[in-house]
Amino acid sequence: MNILILGSGGREHALAWAALQNPKCDKLIVAPGNAGIAQIATCANVDIEDAGAVLALAEAETIDFVIVGPEAPLAKGVADRLRDAGLLVFGPSKEAARLEASKSFTKEICDAAQAPTAGYAHFTDAEKAKDYIRAQGAPIVVKADGLAAGKGVIVAMDVETALDAIDDMFGGAFGAAGAEVVIEEFMDGEEASFFLLCDGETALPIGTAQDHKRVGEGDTGLNTGGMGAYSPAPVLTDAIAQQALDEIVKPTLKVMAERGMPYQGVLYAGLMIRDGRARLVEYNVRFGDPECQVLMLRLGAQALDLMHAAAEERLADAQVNWADDHAMTVVMAANGYPGAYEKGSVIKGLDALPEDSSNMVFHAGTTAKDGQITATGGRVLNVTARGATLAEARERAYAMVEAIDWPGGFYRSDIGWRAL
Repeated sequence: MNILILGSGGREHALAWAALQNPKCDKLIVAPGNAGIAQIATCANVDIEDAGAVLALAEAETIDFVIVGPEAPLAKGVADRLRDAGLLVFGPSKEAARLEASKSFTKEICDAAQAPTAGYAHFTDAEKAKDYIRAQGAPIVVKADGLAAGKGVIVAMDVETALDAIDDMFGGAFGAAGAEVVIEEFMDGEEASFFLLCDGETALPIGTAQDHKRVGEGDTGLNTGGMGAYSPAPVLTDAIAQQALDEIVKPTLKVMAERGMPYQGVLYAGLMIRDGRARLVEYNVRFGDPECQVLMLRLGAQALDLMHAAAEERLADAQVNWADDHAMTVVMAANGYPGAYEKGSVIKGLDALPEDSSNMVFHAGTTAKDGQITATGGRVLNVTARGATLAEARERAYAMVEAIDWPGGFYRSDIGWRAL
C-alpha cells in the first residue's frame, strides 16, 4: 500500500523506518519530513495543518493509508477531512483529540469515567487562579489548558513560582494555549508512559516507556520536550498496566464512545505510579517523542500492521509480539536548548554509524544543505539502540553518540539512570 506520514520530527522518522520494514509498504511519502527521513522516503513540502493541502497530496499520490504524527494537525481536524474524503487514517478526530488539546476537557472526561487522577480546578481569570493557589499552597501544578508543544506545565514547589506561572500563561508566554489554565494537586511518585492502540472500542497495549524531561543530568534544570527515553519501563509492571487499563483507559474510551466521539489512534497515557497503583497525569493523542523511537525499534515491521488494524477497527483480533528486549534513545540537542539555540551547525560522522534493527539514528531537527547535515531544531538527533538488557542498549546508544562529531550539540549522559 501507499503510505503518507505527516510530521517532521524524530517520531516521524521512527514511524517511517518501521513502516519500511513491512513488505506491505510499497510507496512512502512523509510531509514535510527532514534530512534523515529524506534518506529513506520521499519528502513533500506541504503544510500539514492545512487539511485541503494534505488531501490534495494524498489524492495526487494515490495514498491508501495516512498516519498522523504530531498533535497539531489532529487538533485542527485534518484526520476528519481525510476520512470524509474516504481515506483510511490513523489518528483521532478533532473532537477526540481534545483529550490532549484541552486539559479541562480531559479532566471532565476523567470525572465521568471515575478515572483516578489529580484533583483540579479550571480558571479563565488570573486573579481567581492566584487566590486558589494561595488557598491550596505548594507544591502545586499549573498547566496551560491548550497545546503548548509539551512545555505548558509548571510543577511549582513554592507558591511564588506558581503565581509567576499564572502571570506567564495569562500574559501570553504560551500563546492561545495559556488563555485558560488548569491547576492540579501535586502527585508524588514515579512517572511512566503507557501506549495503547485504540479503534473506538478495543484498546491494545503496545508498550511502556520512561522519558527524561529535564535538560540536566540527574533530572535537573528546565523542562524540555524530552532528552531521552527507554522501553520497557520497569516501574510500570504488568499488574499496574492492567490496573491502568481497567480503571483509566477503558472507562475513558467508554465515555468517549457514549459522547459520540469514539477514540481511534494511539493513546498515550502519562501515569504517576506510587505504592503499586497508577493515576493519570495526562493523555496525549499521538506517540510520545522520544518514546516513539524506542517503541518502533522494538516493534519493527508489525507496527504498521497494528496501526492499520486500529484504523480498520479490527484490533480485537490483533496481538503484539514482543521480544524480551530493551531499547534506549539519547537526544542530542543544540547548545542552548531549551532556551535560545543556534541553527545551522554542521553534523559529521553519521555516515559511519550502523543502521539496522538494533542501531538507528533518527533525525529530528535536521536539514540537508550543500551535501551536509545541518542542525535546524532544538532537539536534533535521537540516537537509538536495542539490546538484550537495558545496559546493553545503553552501551550501544552511547557508543554511537560518542562517534558523532557535532561541537554545536550536547546530550545527557545518564539516560536510563532510574532503571539502571
